[in-house]
Amino acid sequence: MTEKLLNHRTEGPASAPPLLLGPSLGTSYALWDKVAPELSITHRVVRWDLPGHGGSAPGLIGPGATVGDLADLVLALADSLGVERFAYAGVSLGGAVGLHLALHHPERVSSLAVICSSAHFDGAKPWEERAELVRREGLGSLVASADARWFTPGFTVPELVRDQAEADPEAYAACCDALAAFDLRDRLPEISVRTLLIAGREDRATPPPHLREIADAVAGSALVELPHAAHLAPAQCPEAVLTALRTHLGGGAKRGMEVRREVLGNSHVDRAQARQTPFTARFQDFISRYAWGEIWTDPTLSRRERSMITLTALVAHGHYDELAMHVRAARRNGLTPEEIGAVLLQTAVYCGVPAANSAFAAAQRVLAEEDAV
Repeated sequence: MTEKLLNHRTEGPASAPPLLLGPSLGTSYALWDKVAPELSITHRVVRWDLPGHGGSAPGLIGPGATVGDLADLVLALADSLGVERFAYAGVSLGGAVGLHLALHHPERVSSLAVICSSAHFDGAKPWEERAELVRREGLGSLVASADARWFTPGFTVPELVRDQAEADPEAYAACCDALAAFDLRDRLPEISVRTLLIAGREDRATPPPHLREIADAVAGSALVELPHAAHLAPAQCPEAVLTALRTHLGGGAKRGMEVRREVLGNSHVDRAQARQTPFTARFQDFISRYAWGEIWTDPTLSRRERSMITLTALVAHGHYDELAMHVRAARRNGLTPEEIGAVLLQTAVYCGVPAANSAFAAAQRVLAEEDAV
């Protein structure tokens, strides 16, 4: 790993949409350990370390550093990976980097999530004092208070506390310099990137009013407040953070419903919606968000390929009513009758002749109906 670039870890398909994840001061990319693997199902996730943290070289920044300097390092990392445009999510200082990128480089950022962060960090003095303390005495006192600053009482993540202990004091102090100089409050209305704010209700470092301030200023932004979450929400409440990010990144149920209609047709979806009851509503929402909003939108496979896989799976399990529906979907996704027949012939080998016989009968009825139209 060249020392001119931030240390990073890449997960997920190379062809998937890029997502960069930024850490909080004092932590490494391990902050995202409980979230990144799940996000990598649908995204090419790149999580990075601050200078002097984790595996990043301390000399990447020096005294008087700014958040803009850190943002430049993130852009250099993206360039080295061939990533032109990316979604971005960051915690605390990592979130500040995201705000800077969205303001100064909106052409590079497709969407932004700011987690337990702020457009300012309560003025320069506390950070100047912390930088002076760390340069003089090292990180010992901050390690001792890490749990109290980061989590609710009784909760800890030893790996992250160890990150704090092993951080380079000079690089840590330079990051404090960056926080001391950071204040984007006057320019928040200029941010046009689609933005999500996530606040921890128990966060003493950047309490919810800091996130509300951004939400009120950035047009069209959304704010989620997490109960029982303190400053390092991705480590303490990973499922809640993951749910919010999935909805934000994938367009949630709205995008899922659009894809569902494109693949299955308006008439089928309208019938399903008309039959929906309070008892089935959550299941319908689940289908739209998960099956259609995440799986069918993943660009790793084409819709043609997904149709072929779906036909095979439905034959294997004997779901012939749904098979008929997905034969129609396969035609919308560009498969010819000959290609559909070839898929079903393949199932005769691996799923059994009786299953394929029933599948051919169901498919033939659908194709005959289409010919009659």
